[in-house]
Parts: sequence; C-alpha cells; structure tokens
Amino acid sequence: MIRSKIKIVNKLGLHARAAAKFAKCASRFSSTIEIGNKERMVDGKSIMSVMTLAAGRGTILQLSITGSDEEAANSELTELVKSYFGEKD
Repeated sequence: MIRSKIKIVNKLGLHARAAAKFAKCASRFSSTIEIGNKERMVDGKSIMSVMTLAAGRGTILQLSITGSDEEAANSELTELVKSYFGEKD
C-alpha cells in the first residue's frame, strides 16, 4: 500500500474536468485507488465521487493506492495533479 499527500495547485481546484481527468487516469490501473481526507475517502476511479470532495486550490488530499501497479499509479496521479491537470493556470 502506498499513501501519499497531494496538494491541489490549479486555480479552479478539483472541478468537473479535473475530476474526470483524475478518474480516467486512475481507471487505467488495476490497483484500488482512494482519495480524500481524514473525514472521508472516496473511490478515485469515480468521477462523481472525486467531485464530491469539492477540493479547492491549496487543499491537501491523501492518496491511498493498493495493488500490483500501485507505484506506477501513484507516480502518474501525482504528476497529473502537479501539472495542473494539463490545464493552463
């Protein structure tokens, strides 16, 4: 199991388009992927679940990944967030 923290850096936060990109990326992996905070972790492969986090810019979320490809998943998802979800900021 890999647990890491990620900081939402893009101006609009984890909005619909960003949540869709996150879930699409997460869905490429066989590992179980959860994202959230102390109060609630959600399925990282579900766009709607990720959107319910309502994470604005500066929010620090925990990423929990378990499975055979957990290292690759952690690396790609972390890079996606760090790269502003591929959007201009």
